[in-house]
Amino acid sequence: MRLIRAAALTAVVTLSLLASGCGSADDPAPTGEGTRSAPAGDSTSSAPTAPGPKVVASTSWVGALAKAAGASEVTLVAPADVEHPPDYKPKARDLKAAADADYVLYAETDGFAPRLIKAAGDDSELITVIPVEATPGKITTEVTRLATTFGTSDAAKAWLSTFNAEYTALSAQAKAALPNPAPTAVSELFVGYWSSLAGIEVTDVYGPQPVTASERADLTAKKPDLVFINAHVPDADPKIPGVTKVKLVNYPGKDLDLLAMFRTNTERLITALTS
Repeated sequence: MRLIRAAALTAVVTLSLLASGCGSADDPAPTGEGTRSAPAGDSTSSAPTAPGPKVVASTSWVGALAKAAGASEVTLVAPADVEHPPDYKPKARDLKAAADADYVLYAETDGFAPRLIKAAGDDSELITVIPVEATPGKITTEVTRLATTFGTSDAAKAWLSTFNAEYTALSAQAKAALPNPAPTAVSELFVGYWSSLAGIEVTDVYGPQPVTASERADLTAKKPDLVFINAHVPDADPKIPGVTKVKLVNYPGKDLDLLAMFRTNTERLITALTS
């Protein structure tokens, strides 16, 4: 039995360009192209607020980090209702938005990153962010770093305070649902880190390529109680009989709300643990 390691997940995440997958109608995902987030702050306040930077973000994961860091105007290149956001094919209007932005943010695993970089030219500042790994430590590091660049540290600190408090509450709810003995799981490669939210042991990983008959037999031999499915790569489902599936999402919706993604996955984990 080989245990999943957080460091290993981080190292292999650069393989995500190999994946191709589909979203799902019940998954939170942006709709439409060139989606903009709602302005940060309370619009009813009488005190004027300085406009934040104009940001173009490659995917909703990248855009959500920018919004959490205090960016008030975020335009997405790849809407999260596409099958697999890193595989999106940018249109001319997407590339023009990059040329007009103050900052262009992307992850190196985004397949269209070279086109985005070229379109940004010399007028937009390019910033790389980490590929999807929605853990509190990674999110805190990225949000803090981006806020320092944007000059929005106060907004980022306020967001992180809310995020940390709610993450703690959501994790407690998920762990409270754990039966005794606690279940084990096998997981698609890029959603295994969600196990830490609920305190579930992942004993093996699979994907992102479709699972072979031999791999299915090996995974079945682990006798998992749960199988974590990547909602964006459903073709990698190992189809282990008699095992409860938990479909987990890695990309926020068009509102770029990272916490909404955590609430969705917490609800799905609790449902699986109590069914």
